[in-house]
Amino acid sequence: MFDDLDLETMRRRPGVKWADAKDGVLPAWIADMDFRVAPPVREVLARHIDIELGYPAWDDQPWKNPVIDAFAVRMKRRYDFAVDPAHVRVFTELIQALQVMLHVATKPGDAVAMHTPAYSPFLKTLTDMDRRLVPIPMIDGDGWRFDADRLADDVARHGCRALVLVNPHNPTGRVFTRAELAAIAEIAVKHDLLVISDEIHSDLTYDPNQHIPFASLGLEIASRTVTLTSASKAFNLAGLRCSVAHVGDARIRQELDAQPPLLFGEVSSLSVLATVAAWQDSDDWLAEARATLARNRTLVAESLPAGIRHHLPEATYLAWLDCRELELGMDPTTFFLDRAGVMLSSGPSFGPGGDGFTRLNFATSEPILKEILHRMREAVGQA
Repeated sequence: MFDDLDLETMRRRPGVKWADAKDGVLPAWIADMDFRVAPPVREVLARHIDIELGYPAWDDQPWKNPVIDAFAVRMKRRYDFAVDPAHVRVFTELIQALQVMLHVATKPGDAVAMHTPAYSPFLKTLTDMDRRLVPIPMIDGDGWRFDADRLADDVARHGCRALVLVNPHNPTGRVFTRAELAAIAEIAVKHDLLVISDEIHSDLTYDPNQHIPFASLGLEIASRTVTLTSASKAFNLAGLRCSVAHVGDARIRQELDAQPPLLFGEVSSLSVLATVAAWQDSDDWLAEARATLARNRTLVAESLPAGIRHHLPEATYLAWLDCRELELGMDPTTFFLDRAGVMLSSGPSFGPGGDGFTRLNFATSEPILKEILHRMREAVGQA
């Protein structure tokens, strides 16, 4: 299921990852896994389609959406974090949920802090919504870290209204420690920040690292935190469009409840069924996927071209590659596409701190990943 992916079959996939790759190019860019969907997810979708595609039983009672209880049970079981189901709202995807939270909690011109480099759609969201980015630079040393004292100064100086926390972090793969999260929490309380915590990669954390939900740090923090997550990354369900938001801040819940009920759209019954099947019945599949990704993570570290610096990601299936020593320009992605036939994610698209970097998605079979890395080494060797 994980290492028997046929290359020609992959090339016929209609999804954007493979469809956008030209003939002969191997895609390792957008954050989709190549792995087949977990059997419980396939089975529940096939069974439901065979029976009906009518309105779901919870159509006029969104609080009865089964994904809410599935989320609450999973958070308690995996992270010992007790969430109140009454505080959970369901959205089509995480980026939509982020935009909704910023829409109801901030106004144009407000400053929003976020670790950089940052997931490019998040940066675009701030630009499109006329919110000012206050970067929290990730610092490259023995690993990726940030300066909490600088964060405190920048939040005060710019009058930040919110902080977008991406943990595990994309693109660096850092899993923030309890001490780091506590430092952020102290700043959030002192400056009355809303914290929007994107934890979509939490199920893809590698031992011995431990994901700690930001809202689990205490009642005071939970009351100012919106936790965003989805099964889309860990279980490869992005195209189905289903995410959840645990809205700990009562002010935000009131703002959301004051909106027309369908203003922000509604998830499909198929996306809910798939998410519930993933979270309730697919942990065996996830364990095998994580084991495969752990092996791939090591393969990347051992097989990168000489001259590329890289810290082993503590979570995610994404490798953040520092190519500056190779002098391949601001965006090494162009070099690897043109010279190696490998499609990576553009480093500069991740904003401040992205120049000279590229991001590699290693969620594929070992043979395909070996060929990607071989092509990259050959291209660098011939440059």
